[in-house]
Amino acid sequence: MARDLSLVAGGAVSASGATAPAKAGAQSPTSSGFLLSPEYWSLPLPPSPTLSELFSAHPRDGAWAGFLLAQIDTTKPILWVQDRMAILESGRVHPSGLPSKQLIHIEARDARDALWAMEEGVRCSALSCVIGELWGDPSALDFTASRRLAMASERSGTACWLVRLGGTANLSGARMRWRIGSAPSLMNPLDHRAPGVPAWDAELFRARGHPPGRWAVAHEAGAFHLVAGPGDRTLGKDQRLSA
Repeated sequence: MARDLSLVAGGAVSASGATAPAKAGAQSPTSSGFLLSPEYWSLPLPPSPTLSELFSAHPRDGAWAGFLLAQIDTTKPILWVQDRMAILESGRVHPSGLPSKQLIHIEARDARDALWAMEEGVRCSALSCVIGELWGDPSALDFTASRRLAMASERSGTACWLVRLGGTANLSGARMRWRIGSAPSLMNPLDHRAPGVPAWDAELFRARGHPPGRWAVAHEAGAFHLVAGPGDRTLGKDQRLSA
């Protein structure tokens, strides 16, 4: 997993909803994505490889893929497991679109087989990471199954990502739990009418050793950058839609 991921504006949101203040001397962000000094804030990452969960803000929103792939080590093979329903609902992995050309893809019959393949793969330290896509809330995915994945990942040092497509955030042994959605892309420096670097609305709603927080981030030049503040703002009276 890449360790040089940093935010350049914004901060974590505490349980009370307050945003952590900026460090002294930090520059101010702008709506165009003006970057602050890299020491201003660090994107929360587990201290060592473990199990992390990714939830999509919408079942048809694939923003989680870009957010995840920006963090993996591309020098080692990737094991990508999809259960049958995940393939039917969101599509099969397209190897040409991955940053790593070393892909091992497994199509599992159901969630139980997918979890078995993930646990076997995550025990292999020669892999960069194990990515598993499961659709919905299968009965095979309980707290025990997720905790087994977390413990196997921590023993082997191989990161494990569990992607919950159309799932609910029920009880889990994952150390970090993210909800990822699409955000407006950055401005294209060559053509202002064309899309630029993709951006994501990233919400860390539960983690061990980290406060919850929400950021709009983009990945550019090997690092994550904050491009906007938290997005759950209340509309003013003049912005509300009339009945």
